[in-house]
Amino acid sequence: MRYAACSVLALALAAGLAAPAPAQAPTQLTPPAPQQSASPPAAKPAPKLAPRRHAPAQVPPETSAAAVPAPSGTRREPDMAFGAFQRGWYMTAFAIAARRADQNQDVKAMTLLGELYANGLGVERDDKKAAEWYRFAADRGDREAMFALALFDLRGRLGPANNEEGTKLLAAAAKLGHPGAAYDLGLIYLEGRLFPQDFARAAELFRSGAQVGNPEAQYALATLYKEGRGVPKDLTEAARLMAAAALADVTDAQVEYAIALFNGSGVARDEPKAAALLLKAARKGNPVAQNRLANVLAVGRGIPADPVAAIKWHIVAKAGGVSDIPLDTFVEKQPPEIRAAGEKAAKPWLDAIKEARESRS
Repeated sequence: MRYAACSVLALALAAGLAAPAPAQAPTQLTPPAPQQSASPPAAKPAPKLAPRRHAPAQVPPETSAAAVPAPSGTRREPDMAFGAFQRGWYMTAFAIAARRADQNQDVKAMTLLGELYANGLGVERDDKKAAEWYRFAADRGDREAMFALALFDLRGRLGPANNEEGTKLLAAAAKLGHPGAAYDLGLIYLEGRLFPQDFARAAELFRSGAQVGNPEAQYALATLYKEGRGVPKDLTEAARLMAAAALADVTDAQVEYAIALFNGSGVARDEPKAAALLLKAARKGNPVAQNRLANVLAVGRGIPADPVAAIKWHIVAKAGGVSDIPLDTFVEKQPPEIRAAGEKAAKPWLDAIKEARESRS
């Protein structure tokens, strides 16, 4: 059995921003009250950025906790502010950051204040104040603030979307080495509807993110190597990058790398490892993985044959939009009790899919 790799290059424009909410503060800590009226300091006009003519049609998700990295260097108050932020002590983080921004014009503190206002953490959500703080930090050269502000412009959180300004900020942040900005900008070049399509430029941007460990960039660059777009076709390099992204839990990368392992494309054939990856991705709700897993369970390749589980995953994959006529035939040939057991095993998944669709409607 040899699979044709699925086309899963439709990537969300999220650049590693999703992060779990920090844990709540221990009860013994009593954080100081925030300065609710903290206002950005006066600043010089923002430096002019090289304009671009196009902007993305799709926009990355909103900023989140991961958009503000821990400050580096010696231990000082901004470290304390970020530490409080990471622990969910948002009022403490706000108070320290506001003081540092006011007294020391601290750029990282300004970016953190923007983050707190943008997400309503410790203070009432205020997009205008968030954008002001991001702008002051961005004008002082902070790439994280540039990236966050780009998302504000692209999503139109302060009014009509400003694609031109958002794209300029993405380019500026990418130039300063922000991996998420490079990834998003690469997708814009890859899409080709707003910039002239340029696979080579997309590959260059993805590479800059991949080299610093951005798993989405690793996956995107892997697909270009796999297809020979913008870079020479290189299945070995594609498999290497796909493996790194799969290890970082990028679901589509897990599916693609599993297929490469099963077929021995650019990597030594390893059917058990392929089956394990398919199972992991299937449990996360990926219909393609569910379909491929049903196939290997039906014939026992890399995993013991299990017709009940094969029927279960086939039914679930079909509910997710992936049909498979040979598997339909396989199901029809099974004894009634096996089919009934497979349908029973699939029911909780079908109920969950139905519930999720109803909640979105």
